[in-house]
Amino acid sequence: MSDTPHLLVAWHSRTGAARALAQAASDGAGDGARLLSADTVEPGDLLDAGGYLFVCPENLATMSGLMKEMFDRCYYPVLGRIEGRAYATIIAAGSDGAGAQAQIDRIARGWRLRRVAEPVIVNFAAQTPEEILAAKTVPETALAQARDLGEALAEGLAMGAF
Repeated sequence: MSDTPHLLVAWHSRTGAARALAQAASDGAGDGARLLSADTVEPGDLLDAGGYLFVCPENLATMSGLMKEMFDRCYYPVLGRIEGRAYATIIAAGSDGAGAQAQIDRIARGWRLRRVAEPVIVNFAAQTPEEILAAKTVPETALAQARDLGEALAEGLAMGAF
């Protein structure tokens, strides 16, 4: 990897949707990204990155537990050390995604991160237990949006725009 600050794409997925969206964003960013599942992210990964894309499902109106565990594990070790860095989010939602989005934004405010793109919420309208638990197929339009976001974030980091 070059000396250009890279984008950390941290993700968790239960049904495949958030994983596909994270992969698409990483593909869009190319060599400017590092894709890590939330359960493997360590404080050093956050310190090494120039910006962040957090991708997860909404579960029971909140971010997924493994994504929350990543924040719990890494919050204090990087507090005061990543202020001002860029971040963005993609939420794979069964309803509106607002709860998961609000939780991540609150953590980002505590870290003093700077949101540089509007939240992306991909709503699968899964409301029955069968729909909620089923593997998801992400529409190509949402994958393209994720690729574009990854590309824009990596380019912004490379240009020093954020």
